Amino acid sequence: MSTNKTIIITGGAGFIGSHVVRRFVNNYPQYKIINLDKLTYAGNLANLTDIEKAPNYIFEKGDICDVAFVDALFQKYTPDAVIHLAAESHVDRSIANPVEFVMTNVVGTVTLLNAARHAWKGAYDTHRFYHVSTDEVYGALGAEGMFTETTAYDPHSPYSASKASSDHFVRAYHDTYGMDCVISNCSNNYGSHHFPEKLIPLSINNIKNMKPIPVYGKGENVRDWLWVEDHARAIDDIFHKAKTGKTYNIGGHNEWTNIDLIHLLCKIMDKKLNRAEGTSAALITFVTDRAGHDLRYAIDATTLKEELGWLPSLQFEEGLEKTVDWYLENEEWLNNVTSGAYQKYYENQYN
Repeated sequence: MSTNKTIIITGGAGFIGSHVVRRFVNNYPQYKIINLDKLTYAGNLANLTDIEKAPNYIFEKGDICDVAFVDALFQKYTPDAVIHLAAESHVDRSIANPVEFVMTNVVGTVTLLNAARHAWKGAYDTHRFYHVSTDEVYGALGAEGMFTETTAYDPHSPYSASKASSDHFVRAYHDTYGMDCVISNCSNNYGSHHFPEKLIPLSINNIKNMKPIPVYGKGENVRDWLWVEDHARAIDDIFHKAKTGKTYNIGGHNEWTNIDLIHLLCKIMDKKLNRAEGTSAALITFVTDRAGHDLRYAIDATTLKEELGWLPSLQFEEGLEKTVDWYLENEEWLNNVTSGAYQKYYENQYN
């Protein structure tokens, strides 16, 4: 690929996507970055106000399932590469509406693959399709062991099943058509600009407002937590240095039970808000466990370390404190998201 790349980043207004867009816009001024986002409830252009006027950044609002729109976008920009992050990602929402996840995560991915295949016309040595996925495709672990790149897929929710299917399609396009495709599967992300339906931002917001902190079951589920900026750095490394057809697992080396994480978060919040220790922990409320709730995820990121030299930069306690600081310092962002006012940003900015 040339040094003056045009890259379409899908889902670039979302949580992880906005961090990837920001990194590429700032670190590679010679690249043209096209942020393609439908701006569903989790897409927020206010995540990118610091780079929205950058000369190498363009925003395009659209649906990755719209074949005519996606084909036209490829004709308009003739991209050298796609970094595909657009996805429905909340397990609870997938249980309530699985078809929506099939459409976005499966049909949308295939629509992009088809558009890329037709636009690139076999010139795959100069074009790359990078698909960003999740560790949830592997299913659940017991008390021991870790997911590796060769772990068999065993998805347990409509969300993870849809992501597993999209992974298979990306590999199939590599094997069938010879497309330069790479995939990464990451553990749970945390950090700034996260829509407050997921555990950490939801809990921060509820603690701040003295509302109950919902914890599924007994809080015994274990997750490996990855700081979102470390994830963006890993995506940068994989995009630029991975061999075609490779898959990389990205993990934070930070396994925590949900209840231990919440207790740590409560202590940090009590300190930051000058509340008596234990004030926030009193808000913990155990709720009925999620259907098909996987007990434990853990990522072995050895391949990424050995082949590309990537390691996480933060211990979880430090990263969590940085995350809390960001939400407390950006109350307007959080208030706009929780009130729905952020959805007017696009209308005000682009219409």
